[in-house]
Amino acid sequence: MESQLEYVNILKPGLLTTVQDLGRRDYRIYGVSVSGVMDALSFRLANTLVGNDENDAAIEITMMGPTIKFETKTAFSITGGNLSPKLNGKSIDMWKVIFAKAGDELSFGKYISGCRSYIALAGGVNVPVVMGSRATFTRGHYGGYMGRALKRGDKLYFNKPDFNIKQLQGRRLRTNDIPDFGEERPIRFILGPHIERFVNKSIENFSNGTYSLSNASDRMGYRLEGEQLIHKDGADIISDFITPGTIQVPGNGYPIIHMADCGTSGGYTKIGVVITTDIPYVAQKKPGDKIKFQVCDINEAQNEYRKIEKMLYDIELNNKLLSRN
Repeated sequence: MESQLEYVNILKPGLLTTVQDLGRRDYRIYGVSVSGVMDALSFRLANTLVGNDENDAAIEITMMGPTIKFETKTAFSITGGNLSPKLNGKSIDMWKVIFAKAGDELSFGKYISGCRSYIALAGGVNVPVVMGSRATFTRGHYGGYMGRALKRGDKLYFNKPDFNIKQLQGRRLRTNDIPDFGEERPIRFILGPHIERFVNKSIENFSNGTYSLSNASDRMGYRLEGEQLIHKDGADIISDFITPGTIQVPGNGYPIIHMADCGTSGGYTKIGVVITTDIPYVAQKKPGDKIKFQVCDINEAQNEYRKIEKMLYDIELNNKLLSRN
């Protein structure tokens, strides 16, 4: 790391602070978890704001944020859930570029909306690439920073940007482009692929009911509490493909939404799959929060996906205007 002179010091680690990117999608065929960020939308926006590639590694923090000391001047952005960020003890805005100088300290307070924030440093966090990704997979103890969550005393290096960070002055997202994680909104999902394995009343109850997120939830799966779903003839199937967003229903009848650290196959019935654009809103839920589902079809899911990608593409165009070294 002789050329990596830029770094931040972790003074307090927070509850679960990890280095993440968009994960290892190309390795699923080998049974490797995608892992990566829980809320890909906020992560991509954070990187774009500071002139990074959207997949550059950044910091994901969960519920209780860290305290970080900057050891050099840099630019950064914070997106995602509002965990009351502060710079040198003073509240700072999210969804915009913030400049820090050597010695400044970034900290967080109580959560106001959502539960996960993303800190993108201009240039991107520099940790080794493992199977095509810098994402931390704590269950496997690989990727990210030494395969684990950050601890007190860690030095986290980041790349020096290939542009003058002064060009980022004044950058912020338009209000209309900022996702509202405090808003009550249904989580849309597509029914199937094992819908025929459930009694009709359970399909109706799930599609229109409200569930609570269990304390037993983590980055692998969100366990739901609420109406018990009834199978016609048991929950077991021949193991098949699972992806983040899959809603699996094991024999106890309580659904599990598979999240970023989920496996790649499973042997229980699946009642549906959360659409890609709504997974970030699931990821920002914390134990005790309510989730109300809403059925949608593939056409609606694809239209929503196109709208989000168009918005991201338009924002990313600004980075093409940066004068690179």
